Amino acid sequence: MRGDHAMRGEFEIEGRRLSYLDPGGSGRPLLALHGGLSEAAHFAGLTAALGDEWRVIAPDQRGHGDSDRAADYPREGFVADAVALLDRLGVEGPLPVLGFSMGALNAYHLAAARPDLVSALINVDGTVEVPEGAAESPAVDFLRTLPYTADTAEELIAACGPHGPAIAPFLRPVPGGGVRLPFHPGDTLRIVALAGGSYREVWRAGTCPALLVHGRRSDSLPQEVADAMVADRPGTTYVGLDTDHYVPFQDPEGFHRAVAGFLSGLPGRR
Repeated sequence: MRGDHAMRGEFEIEGRRLSYLDPGGSGRPLLALHGGLSEAAHFAGLTAALGDEWRVIAPDQRGHGDSDRAADYPREGFVADAVALLDRLGVEGPLPVLGFSMGALNAYHLAAARPDLVSALINVDGTVEVPEGAAESPAVDFLRTLPYTADTAEELIAACGPHGPAIAPFLRPVPGGGVRLPFHPGDTLRIVALAGGSYREVWRAGTCPALLVHGRRSDSLPQEVADAMVADRPGTTYVGLDTDHYVPFQDPEGFHRAVAGFLSGLPGRR
């Protein structure tokens, strides 16, 4: 159903399996944190675009991909998982950290909590203003009735509606038969519910160079909020692309160019 474009590894943390992709090699490490309804394998295109110069380390964050579901999904838990992965791989930092959407919130929280680990921050359409009650939004209504498993891939793809074609390559087999999604709909709703709040102070707390890659038609990150984020955080570069929230999927070439251009301006190998 899917092919990994990097070496897959896993380790145990707090009784959970955390899975990750890591191409290895001598490239400079870059930690990449995916968004919701997503997983590490969605960074395969970025890994290829950056080539051997960069080693894109991408975890399946808790509850996604091949990583186990968790008992809870606080922001601190996502950050602790990322730190544990770097420790596991012996990556001491500082290194650039990239995050998309949910992963962007995790990335800038990591930058604020552990400035010793983060040399640069790439925020891909991650807002600092998540509405309270976002889990009740019509945008996530489809998750309330979406099955986690089905007897056949065709059945589960059909249940996903317009999201089906994008999710289809990433379905997982279920022991004993059937398939499952690479995320749990109920867990996703819990993650969204816990995310509500204003994180302007967390965003401003980081002082490393930053890039904001913004979908100019994004409902998740309105232009006025994006402009304020750039103004609020010194050393932040802005790149706007003609997409909605799903920047890496709707304009992968523009996304890759923005990331590569920003990384090329960072200081050389430490």
